[in-house]
Amino acid sequence: MSKRYVVQTFGCQMNEHDSERIAGLLESDGYEKTNDQSDADVIVLNTCCIRENADNKLYGALGNMKRLKDKNPDLQIMVGGCLAQKDKEMIQQKAGHVDVVFGTHNVHRAGELLNQARSSGPVTEIWEAADPDEAFASALPAKPELDYKAWLTIQVGCDNSCAFCIVPSVRGEEISRPAEDIVAEAERLAGAGVSEITLLGQNVNSYGRDLALKARHAGNPDVKLRPAFANLLRSVAAVEGIRRLRYTSPHPKDMTTDVFEAMAQTPAVMPHLHFPLQSGSNAILKAMHRGYTAQRYLEKLAEARETIPDLAVTTDIIVGFPGESEEDFQATMAVAAEARFDHAFTFVYSPRPGTEAAQLSDVFCDPAEVKERFARLRTVIERNALAHNLARVGVIDEVMVEGPSKTDSDRLTGRTGQNKLVHFPKPDGPLRAGSYATVKVTEGHTSYLVGELVEITARATHRTRIAVL
Repeated sequence: MSKRYVVQTFGCQMNEHDSERIAGLLESDGYEKTNDQSDADVIVLNTCCIRENADNKLYGALGNMKRLKDKNPDLQIMVGGCLAQKDKEMIQQKAGHVDVVFGTHNVHRAGELLNQARSSGPVTEIWEAADPDEAFASALPAKPELDYKAWLTIQVGCDNSCAFCIVPSVRGEEISRPAEDIVAEAERLAGAGVSEITLLGQNVNSYGRDLALKARHAGNPDVKLRPAFANLLRSVAAVEGIRRLRYTSPHPKDMTTDVFEAMAQTPAVMPHLHFPLQSGSNAILKAMHRGYTAQRYLEKLAEARETIPDLAVTTDIIVGFPGESEEDFQATMAVAAEARFDHAFTFVYSPRPGTEAAQLSDVFCDPAEVKERFARLRTVIERNALAHNLARVGVIDEVMVEGPSKTDSDRLTGRTGQNKLVHFPKPDGPLRAGSYATVKVTEGHTSYLVGELVEITARATHRTRIAVL
């Protein structure tokens, strides 16, 4: 009987993609996936440390797993990802039942470390920096969560120094993946039936700058030290079978006109821009080390909307960054109102040890004030989101079908090119996830649309997985 595994992911898309690689490695070693931890021989926790309660989530989960290990001493528990990179040996000190701790730079070693722990006992292996030749582990097998859309890493690490962010500490310096490797992986994914790809990087706008610098140091003085992301968008979009191309996340200070033009001129690139604002106060933006002003942000946003037809814009905003005054917050409210975002991921600031902002405890904001500000900001964000969605009523949008609605079994759910969620009645015949259809929008709500099916435009081409019992 084959051994079984569970991978539980905390955090961002980069972590989700790393988990797909870990799952692929385990399956290449003969393991089979299970969703039941009590039935697993290996449990992997792929961790995040962006939010303040990340530690609590991890150690809470590990506490529950100790009971599983007491019942099954052969169970192996692995902890990887950003929190493992940060905490290192502390994890096994706090949870002695953990067999393997590994970081963000040695995901490709997961299978080997598992075998090492089985033969010689618990092991912690944290690489302090990525090996440029192994940073992407592009040859690793992957087990995507979905068969019809996939993540594709173009870059790891980050060279920015945002005061609130711990990513550079746990992901390392920025390393771009060669364009030919990215295109080759896109071709493999398309050949397997994937029709939507999302390019992943901590700052996709700066993609290729390090490669150009490396080429110049190697003796090619004619290489221009400029990002190559716009060209990469065009190259991946040209891969046969790729119907939709998305990316995340860009940085406003590095966003350039050529990226907007590539989005407008390349049909496969979807008209959705995630454009993190973080704050509308110039004083707070400076304290955050974001590298732009509110006015510059709005100018670039206006350029994007003028260049890209029917563009939807989403953002990230932090409320209560250390030192934020009511005047600073009012500036954020003003920018949010002017920007008219389709959606915003809003966060209450939480200090992360190891970041510059965490040392500013003498100017931390009052939690009650922050809570009240957060509610006021959500009112503006939701008002604009509803207005955008009501404006879609009567529009016919093509959607990628994602499957049955979670709240109504008689409906299907899909995503528009703008990345908006749409619910619509099921057709008479079957329509697999990964298919495409046009839907006429009949209702607009704050976080979703409702529509009616017009036409099935493309059937899913990926193979359906058969569960192994």
